[in-house]
Amino acid sequence: MMFKSISAIAACLAFAGAAHAASCGNTSAGFEAWKPEFAKEAKRAGVKSAGLQALAQASYATRTIAADRNQKSFRYSLPKFMQIRGADTIVAQGRKRKARSPDFYAALERQYGVPAGVLIAIHGMETAFGGFMGDSSVVSAIVTLTYDCRRSEFFAPHAIGALKLVDQGAITGATKGAKHGELGHTQFLPGNALTYGIDANGDGRVDFYNQTDALASTANFLRQKGWKPGQGYQEGQPNFAVIKQWNAATVYQQAIAIMAARIDG
Repeated sequence: MMFKSISAIAACLAFAGAAHAASCGNTSAGFEAWKPEFAKEAKRAGVKSAGLQALAQASYATRTIAADRNQKSFRYSLPKFMQIRGADTIVAQGRKRKARSPDFYAALERQYGVPAGVLIAIHGMETAFGGFMGDSSVVSAIVTLTYDCRRSEFFAPHAIGALKLVDQGAITGATKGAKHGELGHTQFLPGNALTYGIDANGDGRVDFYNQTDALASTANFLRQKGWKPGQGYQEGQPNFAVIKQWNAATVYQQAIAIMAARIDG
């Protein structure tokens, strides 16, 4: 189980405010000069030699910057978004997955209070149930977004999280994820992975590319963010606010709630 002490979590999250000690940039020109500056901040935040080496080897992620500037799918109407993201397919496959593994999802709900439909909808939406978990270096992507001036403060703690995950052996500098540095079956941002990760299969490590660990970690994230067992999760109901903690886009939140209800049936 990858729980961190309160002081360690606070240090990681507080790092966002220190990010400006290393000068951001809007092109690749200053990236290599910026990395040693950021390394000093990372070391003060507790990153060790493996994480610092991964930082030194990180490349400027041009495709990540392009993706960050063009997130147009979240501007679609809800029906269009659900069509584009394959909601009907996610629901149909999700029902089958729940029927194949009822004990697994029931155990997660007993422990964390999160219904199967919510976890399955997130899993399907994020990676088509693990079918595609990304083709970008997690470390390079998240470090690039921290260097980029647009949202440095948001991504800085996640960059520190990624480097600490390298230190722990949960990922390497070569681990692939989404273009914004999200990783594993349900696409955790690295800082959240560090904080909420669970070794659910008991093999001694948290592996977000293992479905059991990833879904337990997702359920743990939602529970720790305030999920109320037995309460509703549609718009206007108590747990819809917790779905907002997973993704800030309203259309995404609405889609998850709708698909989850259809899966839970």
